[in-house]
Amino acid sequence: MDEGLKSYWKMMHPLPTDTAPGGQIREPLKAILFDIYGTLFVSGSGDVGVAEELATERFRQSNALEAWRAHYRISWSVEQTTRKLWAAIRQEHARLKATGVDYPEVKIDRIWQGILGWSDLDRVRRLAQAYECIVNPTYPMPGLDHVLRTLRSRGMRMGIVSNAQFFTPNLFQTFLGATTETLGFARELTLYSYRFGWAKPSWRLFDLAVQRLKKHNIGPESVLYVGNDMRNDIRPAGEVGLQTALFAGDRRSLRQRTDDPTLQGHAPDLVITELRQLLGLDWSRPFPSA
Repeated sequence: MDEGLKSYWKMMHPLPTDTAPGGQIREPLKAILFDIYGTLFVSGSGDVGVAEELATERFRQSNALEAWRAHYRISWSVEQTTRKLWAAIRQEHARLKATGVDYPEVKIDRIWQGILGWSDLDRVRRLAQAYECIVNPTYPMPGLDHVLRTLRSRGMRMGIVSNAQFFTPNLFQTFLGATTETLGFARELTLYSYRFGWAKPSWRLFDLAVQRLKKHNIGPESVLYVGNDMRNDIRPAGEVGLQTALFAGDRRSLRQRTDDPTLQGHAPDLVITELRQLLGLDWSRPFPSA
């Protein structure tokens, strides 16, 4: 990882919200599944990548993108490159939707490769990761390393269900100096959207996690899913029977979506404002208010 980019990421800190922790676990827990962007890691956009309109705005503000363009010797302007990127993403989304995928996920390295026409996939991936670092800076949430290692030491089975790209697992190695498996995440429960072609808020990744947990005699009612987005995380996790915790620890990524009519009747079992709160939680009692 480029040291300059790591320094850039280190400026990221969670912004407090006015949400109070609370709630109650319905059943004792045997497993915990996590979202990544905006939950385990502070994220400039709250998700992998950025929305098209935000990407368009950021290219106007960032000298770093111009340096990125020059470093990789891209002949188009940053604006032209951004537009080509999103046109290719929209085209791939349309293709996947035509095959029946309701919430399609692209492989961003293949998108970039198609735009640039480069045969060297490693070079393409370096470019794609550098672009992501600039438009969506990330940094671990406070206490992340301690929380994960403590949960592992307690024998809690852990997994990931997250919108992600090929570079997402690198966050753990870069910032925590360990792979996801070393930190305690089970390989079969580490589900990244780009590997399957389905993105949240589709329920499909959650259902796959449920089916894999059943092989360990763990039912969905004994699993907690932790995420920062009511539509992408809490609703689909709840629909497959998981208990849910809304992570409300960062104002820039908290997505309560109070005006979304599809969320009526969907509420998290817990609300937490720090990851450390998971360690002090008595799974059989109401969660103490701050």
